[in-house]
Amino acid sequence: MAGKNWSLITKGFFKENPTFVLVLGMCPTLATTTSALNGLEMGLATLFVLVLSNIVISLISPVVPDKVHIPVYIVVIATFVTVLQLLMQAYTPAAYRTLGLFIPLIVVNCIILGRAEAFACKHNCWESALDGIGIGLGFTASLTVIGIVREILGSGSVFGWKFIAGDGILAFVMAPGAFMVLGYLLVLFNKIAKK
Repeated sequence: MAGKNWSLITKGFFKENPTFVLVLGMCPTLATTTSALNGLEMGLATLFVLVLSNIVISLISPVVPDKVHIPVYIVVIATFVTVLQLLMQAYTPAAYRTLGLFIPLIVVNCIILGRAEAFACKHNCWESALDGIGIGLGFTASLTVIGIVREILGSGSVFGWKFIAGDGILAFVMAPGAFMVLGYLLVLFNKIAKK
């Protein structure tokens, strides 16, 4: 039993990593990873919504008719995104201002709806929570790594700590840098995963 629980958590890092294996959630991946802190905050926000929506969807799925299950799942996800927005506005206003538009877009993040459809509606509450934790932590780790690389190359710092003199390469803080870093990290991750 413990092995099964552990595999539900670890699959989000390696076997079913949303960013580097499934290539899902590219909008927040490319847009919010201009720094390591932004990537970490977006990943944690997604983790919060993913775990709670997985739990609720696993509980209500037996009574939701097949014809309306997608709209019901979206309402559940939107509810937790609204809760997240209110909590961030109240307790972490700087993070909320930085992530801005991308917090409401969590509602349509294909990772969350995909996990609801592929896993949470078919498994119990405990397994769905573990799945949400694993996939959410894998997504958070991916965004943070991309943010670290972009921040180092773009500004010579990591988590705001400046350790390289000068301005860095501006392209890595902008959209082209996001695509380049993501592409190279995808190749590296898949090369390591095949060993």
